[in-house]
Amino acid sequence: MEQLSVPTAPAPRGDSVAPDASPPSKDGEAPAPHAPSTEEFLQEQASPEFGELRKAHRSFAFPLTIAFIVWYLAYVLLSNYAGDFMGTQLFGNINVALVLGLAQFLTTFLIAWWYSHHAATKLDPKAEAIKSRMEGGA
Repeated sequence: MEQLSVPTAPAPRGDSVAPDASPPSKDGEAPAPHAPSTEEFLQEQASPEFGELRKAHRSFAFPLTIAFIVWYLAYVLLSNYAGDFMGTQLFGNINVALVLGLAQFLTTFLIAWWYSHHAATKLDPKAEAIKSRMEGGA
């Protein structure tokens, strides 16, 4: 029976995040886009356009995340410490706790839709411009 040799040294690994050269294209395929170097990524990260993109994301996502966490914790705290209020019958067997609990789902879906709309109108165009510039090698 033959023995297989197993390499004992780890495979070499590059230090950069992105290669300095584009991978070769296969026959019949469009050439691969420019692969930015690490230095190009760092320059782009320091650019005003990238700063605007980060600000547009953070100014939307952070306040909304905090607001939703507060809303969620308020529901949990009301459920634990304001049982009489949460048990108040609104109509039939529907009480305040049920309405606020269903509102949690509604706000989750609304926030997801709102973020999707925000990303499509504000973030994606800026990100696409940055991506095009980076892949174009400009």
